[in-house]
Amino acid sequence: MDSRIYGRANLLFLFIFAFTSVAIAGENRSAESPQINSNSVLVALLDSHYTELSEMVEKALLLQTLEEAVTRHNITIFAPRNEALERDLDPEFKRFLLEPRNLKSLQNLLLFHMIPSRIEVGKWPVPVNRKPVRHTSLCRDGNGERIQLQEKNGEKIVGIAKVVKSDDIIRPDGIIHGIERLLVPKSVQQEFNARRSLISTAAVIPKGAPEIDPRTHRLKKPAPAVPAGAPPVLPIFDALAPGPSIAPAPAPGPGGPHGHFDGEGQVKDFIKTLLHYGGYNELADILVNLTSLASEMGRLVSEGYVLTVLAPNDEAMAKLTTDQLSEPGAPEQIVYYHLIPEYQTEESMYNAVRRFGKVKYDTLRLPHKVVAEEADGSVKFGQNEGSAYLFDPDIYTDGRISVQGIDGVLFPPEETTVAKSAPIATKIVSKPRRGKLMEVACSMLGVVGQASRFSGCK
Repeated sequence: MDSRIYGRANLLFLFIFAFTSVAIAGENRSAESPQINSNSVLVALLDSHYTELSEMVEKALLLQTLEEAVTRHNITIFAPRNEALERDLDPEFKRFLLEPRNLKSLQNLLLFHMIPSRIEVGKWPVPVNRKPVRHTSLCRDGNGERIQLQEKNGEKIVGIAKVVKSDDIIRPDGIIHGIERLLVPKSVQQEFNARRSLISTAAVIPKGAPEIDPRTHRLKKPAPAVPAGAPPVLPIFDALAPGPSIAPAPAPGPGGPHGHFDGEGQVKDFIKTLLHYGGYNELADILVNLTSLASEMGRLVSEGYVLTVLAPNDEAMAKLTTDQLSEPGAPEQIVYYHLIPEYQTEESMYNAVRRFGKVKYDTLRLPHKVVAEEADGSVKFGQNEGSAYLFDPDIYTDGRISVQGIDGVLFPPEETTVAKSAPIATKIVSKPRRGKLMEVACSMLGVVGQASRFSGCK
């Protein structure tokens, strides 16, 4: 009897333990991956006419953060119209937001437009003691800055922007209001001002002793100062390193050695972009590990030069043989042929080949050039079997470095020299001349008929 009771108790304990484990696992699974309804305000935002805002949300990698916020509570989104983000926004500020190193600033800017509560037009907050109501946003790094909501002359105002479309999109878990302009929190504005002031600030460099011209015995006049941002005086080929095993040579830059551009930071950003983009790990490995080209490119960009990188993808790099990479300096020469000392985008190159047919671009592998032409609605580089198409346009563009993905590795055409055939010298045999006395003797023998008997008279 006791054994039956204990057996039933054990079965009941196992059943409760299994049920509890399944429940806990389900809760953890639901906590790790929140389920979003198709009728969610987040889905409505991505499918709405606020295309500029939705693109920025995707570039800022905020989808998972917003999914977690929507599952916890209702949210209110103040969406700027497309014109405010496309035409009215300062180009320099927009470039600052879209740089990979400023991802946190972009996230704080977008989260500042979202409130973790539901605010409809009919329930717009009423000012207390004639003071506007301030709401906390989803931005946690805004130093406690809140969004100000008020109403003036029948118009709803959010911060400094007017609401142009009230209750534009309504969903069970949130609501979207359209506003006329972008809201910029003070923390993002301060970061932008600090970054801009650092770029324009130049360190004071001590001046050396004056130089005397030996021809005139007078002081040499210093070269005129080059304004910040101006292109370098010398061509980029004079600033290249003499060889792959030697450190990069100092290049003449705008305003001397002030260094108005952060070339090393920009090169790191574009290499990180290649790794995050996927499919270009081999090229990144060659630039960083196999060669010192990454540091050389950073030096060139710091001195004011611009570069366009034709980046072969991993499938194209895998087709290279060991013979092509084993020779000394071969990886450097291959990459040099894919570096164009100009700033070109997919649009500029396509317009050029559409207008001029074939376009030849200089490369850092002198004296070879890359031939580009239009093919199948895209840009094709190279000729015949060694050609490559523009596969992933504008992977990275920051105004100094442009990265364009191609589906093949380019090689310069082989220089075939035709040896000219040397003219064959013909040997002219001259007949021996006879003297006057011999001529007279031969004529006399001819009269007698005996000239044929002497070999000198033949």
